[in-house]
Amino acid sequence: MARVLALSDGAAGNENQARAVAAALAPQLDVLQLEPRAPWRWFAPRRIPASRHAFGRDFTARLEPPWPQIAVGCGRQAALATRLLGDASGGQCRSVQILDPRIDPAHFDLVIAPQHDGLVGDNVIQTLGSLNAIDDRWLEQARQAFAQFASLPAPRYALLLGGSTRALKLDRAYWDALVARLSTRLRAEGASLMLTSSRRTPDWLRAAARAGFAAIPGQQWHGAQDGPNPYAGFLAWADAIVVTPDSVNLMSEAAATRVPVWTFAPQPIRGKVGHFVDALHRSGRIRFLGEAAPSGPILPLRETGRVAAEIRARLGWV
Repeated sequence: MARVLALSDGAAGNENQARAVAAALAPQLDVLQLEPRAPWRWFAPRRIPASRHAFGRDFTARLEPPWPQIAVGCGRQAALATRLLGDASGGQCRSVQILDPRIDPAHFDLVIAPQHDGLVGDNVIQTLGSLNAIDDRWLEQARQAFAQFASLPAPRYALLLGGSTRALKLDRAYWDALVARLSTRLRAEGASLMLTSSRRTPDWLRAAARAGFAAIPGQQWHGAQDGPNPYAGFLAWADAIVVTPDSVNLMSEAAATRVPVWTFAPQPIRGKVGHFVDALHRSGRIRFLGEAAPSGPILPLRETGRVAAEIRARLGWV
């Protein structure tokens, strides 16, 4: 069985993608959270002298045999780590980098990058959005793990909150407009709401979320003080999902389910995230609040399996 190592800096978005692709390649995988150190972390993924010491003792030990057959990294720090493993192993460890490494893709065996990054090359695999582990089995396991949400009034809506970015200013005006639009729908349908915020969500918005939907039955989660993270259960039990259009990861995970997904964008979304939202909207997988729900079967956005199959084919694992 192939030995696969998943590498990331521990950021949730990076770790989830590296793990998802690695697990799709081999059921038995190894996971290492890097410990980026100065000065190497400042220059990653570019190499400077003594780069083998960039990520702590555990990683340095991995530069000696036996090496994994594939190292899957996500993010700028992991891009340096996969380069180091490839070089140390004389190419016996194949390097797969997720996200644009900001250096020539030729430094890696394969680069997996979202279409909105615009990265092209003979060894580049493009995706629509980010990668994740969500499939029907994952959703069923989450339904079983969070069976308590079955008692919430149907339809059950999930609201996934991010935070302001250069692409979208998620300020009080945005929030007030979203609450007015969504609460009207929830009351009209007699719906419940499962609301979660992300690490980027500011404190004022978490407080506003608790107050803005206090009259709607459901559950909110904003951190460890609210108990175990029920995010998987929210996705699994939702009859519909609303997600703020600032996070490619959140939108990709919502779109990986089999329920309608809406977003709210009163102003055009700038930059690469805007291109991604436009692509999802053109495909029909995501709608803007106010638009009708899809009338036919919903095709979930699930790129991880396709990407894993292409990695196997390109690296000769078919």
